[in-house]
Amino acid sequence: MSRIGYKTVTIPEGVEIKSEGNVVTVKGSKGSLTRELSSDIKMNVNGNEVTFEPIGAYNNRVRALHGTTRANFNNMVEGVTDGFKKTLKLVGVGYRAQLKGKTLTLNVGYSNPVDMTVPEDLTVEVPDNTTINISGINKQHVGDFAAEVRAVRSPEPYKGKGIRYENEHIIRKEGKTGK
Repeated sequence: MSRIGYKTVTIPEGVEIKSEGNVVTVKGSKGSLTRELSSDIKMNVNGNEVTFEPIGAYNNRVRALHGTTRANFNNMVEGVTDGFKKTLKLVGVGYRAQLKGKTLTLNVGYSNPVDMTVPEDLTVEVPDNTTINISGINKQHVGDFAAEVRAVRSPEPYKGKGIRYENEHIIRKEGKTGK
């Protein structure tokens, strides 16, 4: 059983926390994030430390929300101070990416290029034709958009071609063997 909900979250210098009912706003040097917390979890702020405690019966639902609430809040604090980043690699002959304004164009072996609109709160960079850097302050949005880009052409197990995360290991299959 995880005890992550009972760990304290340390607030770094320059981060401001505002709580109105169940809505928590965290402001930092990179921006501001707002999230609504569950009414079953109480947030306690003591100086530069924040703790979370369950209210009422500690059943399975509240136990799951306890750790999730603490992890989401920690991600908010980390996002407004440092931010999050995912790097994708395109592997395959002729596979390339281009960024034109807020449109990411992927040429990954289909007859037509795939155009994707970059969300407003994310920053996408294409340092070379086969690398895509996605960054932002919201961990969930960064991960969701990276997963959408990867889903355009997931890596296949025989040659390893496709879009993969930077340190992702693809388990390769042998393929047909002739006699």
